Amino acid sequence: MKATEMLKQEHRAIERILTVLETAVRRLEDGQNVSPRLIRDAISFIQNFADKCHHGKEEDILFTAMEQKGFPRNFGPLAVMLFEHDEGRAHVQGMLAAVKALDAGKPNSLQELAFHAHAFARLLREHIMKEDNVLFVMADQQFSESEQQRLSDEFQRAEATGAACMQKSALLELLERLERDIQQVDVLSH
Repeated sequence: MKATEMLKQEHRAIERILTVLETAVRRLEDGQNVSPRLIRDAISFIQNFADKCHHGKEEDILFTAMEQKGFPRNFGPLAVMLFEHDEGRAHVQGMLAAVKALDAGKPNSLQELAFHAHAFARLLREHIMKEDNVLFVMADQQFSESEQQRLSDEFQRAEATGAACMQKSALLELLERLERDIQQVDVLSH
């Protein structure tokens, strides 16, 4: 499997957690009860699966290989992707601060959480579309079959040795639990 295909598969899981997060926040905005743990666990999934594991492979392996093929890191497609990764991280930090403030009963914390969650989801969905349909196509055109294999091998090594990626199966189980939990909230609220 091509390295970009592995990343696309991970994108599908990231899109699923975005749906969980958006659903939970919309329900909170509607005055419904949603467990703070569900929100925290969704953010934890984003931090560990989407950022540390997935973005780690993109930034450390794929983008570095693309840079070696002549793609500049400080402007153009790689610069845009890196900027968006950082923008997403800022929204995640905003969500964490808002959840902490929400727990402390601080006013406007729900609005802050909603702002960052919706902005993050919108950013990531657009980001994924750009990567799947533009950046990864460009990468696939640049790498020979043997280079593709080397990238895939590096990804597998990262999954076997990287702290965040070694948790990948547990994180995917967490995602499935969160999807079940958000459906339970749906059943309970109707």
